[in-house]
Amino acid sequence: MTQQQVTKGLWLGLLGIVIFAVTLPMTRLAVGPPEAPQMSGVFIALGRAVVAAALSALFLLATRAPLPQRRDWGPLAITAAGVVFGFPLFTSIAMRYVEAMHASVIVGVLPLATAAVGALLHRQRPSAGFWWCAALGSALVVVFAVLRSGAAGLAIHFADGLLLAAMLCAAIGYGYGARLSQHMQAEHVICWALLISLPMTLPLALLSWPTAPVQPSAWAGFAYLGVFSMWLGFFAWYRGLALGGTVRVSQVQLVQPFLSMLFAVPLLGESLDAVTVGFGLAVIATVFIGKQMPVHTAVPSEKLFIVTKTE
Repeated sequence: MTQQQVTKGLWLGLLGIVIFAVTLPMTRLAVGPPEAPQMSGVFIALGRAVVAAALSALFLLATRAPLPQRRDWGPLAITAAGVVFGFPLFTSIAMRYVEAMHASVIVGVLPLATAAVGALLHRQRPSAGFWWCAALGSALVVVFAVLRSGAAGLAIHFADGLLLAAMLCAAIGYGYGARLSQHMQAEHVICWALLISLPMTLPLALLSWPTAPVQPSAWAGFAYLGVFSMWLGFFAWYRGLALGGTVRVSQVQLVQPFLSMLFAVPLLGESLDAVTVGFGLAVIATVFIGKQMPVHTAVPSEKLFIVTKTE
């Protein structure tokens, strides 16, 4: 891996994160608040996958993409479960009940989750300091969710639980997609994941089609999710992870929570408050420190045991 590849990977990763950062505000726009609901979370999650699958089919035909190898179908299914079904479904349902600012803080744990999954898939061993930072960042997110739940006593809103589940799904989907991108064209990974999901996403999207009138702004948000969040963003993101390495490039996710907060201001009319910004900064600080902790390469037991420090 040359320095030029790493630099290109970081820039592509940043482009992907900028695209993904608009996902939460656009999802809120499409689903609407409880007092003025628009599309259902199920339709948004599955419908956007259908849109992206149609684009994927055209792209694969135009590029004469080869069929994945037999060994790739399993990881593709796991990737699809994470980023085609899990993350979109959980976030789309949750975003009706929480503002984009609130959800952006929960997203703050995604970089460490992605790095942890990447380390496990590549047989690396994060240090104790890494795991302590991961635990602290997760604890901060939980405390923030409890404080903002509005419930009496120590309770967490079910929407926050959905968002945390979405982060886990995204991390797994990112990790497996990045590993596939090591020997498949990065753009083909998300395209095949979307196509193998189509037999499920298409009928479910049709069944959940909106029956009440939907505002044009909600359709605009849905269009963004289908074309950019579910498709083009992964072109840049998976290529960046493949070029620069999952553990290294996942650092650019540090800016995603604040980009989401900034986009929520003009798109949704939300306002920043000190508590949200404070917890967001605290979570990002733990992620930044965690990224500096060593991750060691695990050598197979049948070979001479040597541990080397990697990024």
